[in-house]
Amino acid sequence: MGAVKAAIYRKTGQAQDVLEVVELPVPEPKAGEVRVAISASGVNPTDWKARAGLTSGDPDGFQVPHHDGAGRVDAIGPGVTGLAVGQRVWLYLAAAENRYGTAAEFAVVPAEKVVPLPDNASDQLGACLGVPALTAAYCLGGDPDAVRGRTVLVAGGAGAVGHFAIEFAKHAGATVVATVSSEEKGELARAAGADLVVNYREEDVADKILKSVGRVDRVVEVALAANIRIDTAVIAPHAVIAVYAGEGQEPRIPLLELAQANAMIQFALMYTVSKEDFDRVVSWTNAAMEAGALSALPITEYSLDDVAAAQLAVEKGAVGKVLVRP
Repeated sequence: MGAVKAAIYRKTGQAQDVLEVVELPVPEPKAGEVRVAISASGVNPTDWKARAGLTSGDPDGFQVPHHDGAGRVDAIGPGVTGLAVGQRVWLYLAAAENRYGTAAEFAVVPAEKVVPLPDNASDQLGACLGVPALTAAYCLGGDPDAVRGRTVLVAGGAGAVGHFAIEFAKHAGATVVATVSSEEKGELARAAGADLVVNYREEDVADKILKSVGRVDRVVEVALAANIRIDTAVIAPHAVIAVYAGEGQEPRIPLLELAQANAMIQFALMYTVSKEDFDRVVSWTNAAMEAGALSALPITEYSLDDVAAAQLAVEKGAVGKVLVRP
């Protein structure tokens, strides 16, 4: 095996200007690392933001993008246990402080970011997990017991994180409310299992929630600045508002209402989550998959040669999930 086909960028900028597909020497796994033959690479907003220079600077030499993916273990470095050559796996945060992301035929990744893929799960689903699924599980408290028997509001229920948040919460035994901006997205949220779907462009969200299901115990929030007034209007005492996305607009926090509810705003940035919390959300993810509780959003696939188009689709807000096939 002499070379590997990979997408790279050597500097940050617009996708069409900086992304290129090249051949690289096949990377060898070092101690604690695993080489994975990638079958599908998932594209997330964090991927295009890094490439655009919004969250990081120019890479040292080059960067293979994309954090998430699925494939088979191809080689194992010294000291790695619990994985075997040929085993089907899914990956998360592959490109975090690592040159070899999943937009390539092979990726070399720290072993703790390579997770066995259950037999009943497809490679497509495996490539969709990663950042969105783990973020969703973390926002829900990291454990099914955190939301069992509770009411959960998922803002943006048709997005990748929102989709998995609905499915995790339903798997745990929660009542789930989702907000969406269109009927098409409403159908996706209902398909994921939401008990109540509210179109925020057409309905009074807080009034509909309070009249239909009462107050909510946890909010999985994609747009705090836009939704904080709705959140504070519907939260129950001791509720948690878990925020996983940043906006250009700074939120105005209604301190009195939050204090009166003894509520908490929690932020979810997966790059800084502890190993213990990662272990919990990965365990929940695989248990939910094995139970058949997780599914993929509608998928649009691109070839590796079209990686720039794939990233642009996500940058423009594609509905569903975008995958790249090496």
